[in-house]
Amino acid sequence: MKNIDELRESIDAVDNEIIELLSKRMEYVKKIGEIKQSSGQNIYRPERERAIINRLTSLNLRNLNKKAIEAIFFEIFSISRNIEKPQTIAFLGPYGTYSHQAAKSRFGSISSYMPLSNIEAVFKEVDNKNAKYGVVPIENNTEGGVGTTLDCLKEYPNVHIVAEIYMDIHHSFASSCENLENIKTIYSHPQGYNQCLKFLEDHDLMSTKFIATKSTALAAKEAYENKNTAAICSHIAANLYNLPIMFEKIEDNLANRTRFLILSDFKNEKTGDDKTSIMAQTDHTPGALSNLLNMFRNEGINLTKLESRPIKKKDFKTIFYIDFEGHIDDQKVKNILNLAEKIGNEIVWLGSYLNGDKI
Repeated sequence: MKNIDELRESIDAVDNEIIELLSKRMEYVKKIGEIKQSSGQNIYRPERERAIINRLTSLNLRNLNKKAIEAIFFEIFSISRNIEKPQTIAFLGPYGTYSHQAAKSRFGSISSYMPLSNIEAVFKEVDNKNAKYGVVPIENNTEGGVGTTLDCLKEYPNVHIVAEIYMDIHHSFASSCENLENIKTIYSHPQGYNQCLKFLEDHDLMSTKFIATKSTALAAKEAYENKNTAAICSHIAANLYNLPIMFEKIEDNLANRTRFLILSDFKNEKTGDDKTSIMAQTDHTPGALSNLLNMFRNEGINLTKLESRPIKKKDFKTIFYIDFEGHIDDQKVKNILNLAEKIGNEIVWLGSYLNGDKI
C-alpha cells in the first residue's frame, strides 16, 4: 500500500491533468464566445448547462454524485461565461444575503457582483445595462409572493425573466460565544427570526434581547462586531464575516424554499421544457378571469402560478401574474394570447425560460 506522501504525489499528478484539460476546455470556450458575439447569440444558456450536468450525472461516477458535479461545473460554467464575455450581476444586497447566495450558485466566484439596497434598483441596473443580469426573489413557499418583484416585472418591459432558481433556505445560528449562556442579544431580520421560533424556544432564547436588522447579512455583521451576541443568518453571511456557526438549519420549516428570478435583456429560444410568465389585465366584469383561465384549459396548458396585484390607481382594479408551462413561441400559447387580446385582455410577456424546478 502507498504511504501518504506517495498518494499526495498521485493527487498532484491528477491535478496537473485536470488543470491542463480545463485550459484546453477554455480554448474551445473562447472560440464559441467569438461565434456567439459575431452572431449576437446569448452567452448564458441554462438549457445547455443542464444538459451537461445531466450527461455527467448519468455516468454514475462512484465518488461524485449530482450535487458534487453541480458544485464543480457551475463554477466552470461561470469561468467559461466570463471568458466569453465578462459578467456583472446585480442582486438584492448586501453581500451575504440569500439573493447573493442564489446568484453565486449560478454565476460563481469569478463574476463581478453589484449589491443593491432594494429590488427595483436591480431592475434599473439591468434596464440601464449597467448589469447584464439581475437576481431577485419572487416567492417563498411559506411567506408567499414578493410584491415589489411582481410590480417591477410590469414596470420594466425591457427586463425579461431568463431563468429561475429554486433554493432551499436554511437559517444558521452563529456567534463568537462558546456557550449559549453568554449570548445577551440576537440580531436577525424579523422574518428570519420568526421562522426560527421553535429553535429559540427549545434553547431558552425567547427572552434574549432581539434587535431587528434590514437583512440576515447585516445581522451577521452586527454579531461579528459586538461581544456576547449572535445572529440568525445564512451560511454565506456567517462565512463572509468569519462568524462561527453554532447550529445549522434552525428554521421551523425544513422545507423552506425560495424561488429567485434571473433577469436580463434577451429572449430565450425554445427548449421543450419551458415556462412562461405574463401579466394579464382582464375586463372588470363577472367571469372575465374565468374566461381567460379556460383558454389555457382548452389548450391543455398547465398553470403553475396565479397571483393578483393591485394596479395602484384610484379604483380597486387588479392585474394578474401568471406562470404556465410552455414557450411564448409555442403555437398553443400564441393561440391563447391572440384570442385573449382579441376579447379585450391586456397581456404583457415577462419571459420564457427553462423550468428551474427540475434542475
